[in-house]
Amino acid sequence: MINTIELDTTYKTTETQLDKTVINNFKNVKLRLFVVPFIILFLIFCFFAFSLDGTFVNTYVASQKDWFLTLNSILSIYPNLMYNITYLGDALIIFPFIFIFFIIAPIFWEVILTSSIFALITSALLKIIFAVPRPAAMIDMNTFTIMGRPNILHTSLPSGHSMTAFIVITVLLYAFMPKKIVQKVFWSISLIAIGFTIAFSRVAVGAHYPLDVIIGSTIGYIIAILSIRINNNLNWLDWMKNRRFYPIIMLILSIWAYLVILKLIKHNLVIFYISLIVLVITFFIITYKYVKNN
Repeated sequence: MINTIELDTTYKTTETQLDKTVINNFKNVKLRLFVVPFIILFLIFCFFAFSLDGTFVNTYVASQKDWFLTLNSILSIYPNLMYNITYLGDALIIFPFIFIFFIIAPIFWEVILTSSIFALITSALLKIIFAVPRPAAMIDMNTFTIMGRPNILHTSLPSGHSMTAFIVITVLLYAFMPKKIVQKVFWSISLIAIGFTIAFSRVAVGAHYPLDVIIGSTIGYIIAILSIRINNNLNWLDWMKNRRFYPIIMLILSIWAYLVILKLIKHNLVIFYISLIVLVITFFIITYKYVKNN
């Protein structure tokens, strides 16, 4: 009995410390972090402003057609791997990997949810404004690799999967940023590399042009930083620490698991199984904590 109490106390202490660590790390996120991404977007804007030849769509596609074909050829050497990785840019699949933070570090999910709302609005507006056709609609489909059903809609710019991936990567990056310089560098390079792997998998599967994913990733990063700054003083999910609300989380996880299962039945990819397993584990952790305290 004593050991059980000690373990529970240790767990609660660790949980509180983790929450405080994330809060403190988010408070250290400065406005200067906007500089580099805005410079990237500005340079891309300048490039097309001075090289526009005909319509924006034709210039946009023509300027990176060869780049797209080359990258698609190189990155699609391992099609099954890339097809699995690309789904990590799908919120339905990647969010289960971070659901546990919903109860142990509510501010983490405050930022994720705020970022998701901004991303949905931004992505929808930009896709309507630019209306760039997908590669399958502009380039001969026999000249490049397409995984899954060809998409010929005018929704190429920006890449929504890249935005989602970089929102999660950026929030993870700053939530658990180490203190030591060497560890900071390793942590940052590792996460950014993972982010770009997910982003450029969209080129590998033939769904997006290179600039779609670069712009999408940059916007995702900006949105995540903006959301961190906004949520530093809000704490609007702090109520989730109260175990009375755990049944609501359990219901959400159950519905989410059902949706993942539907996706799994349709595509039968390894990444869906992993996402589902993580989701189930999170569900049982939350259920155990709820039952134990009632």
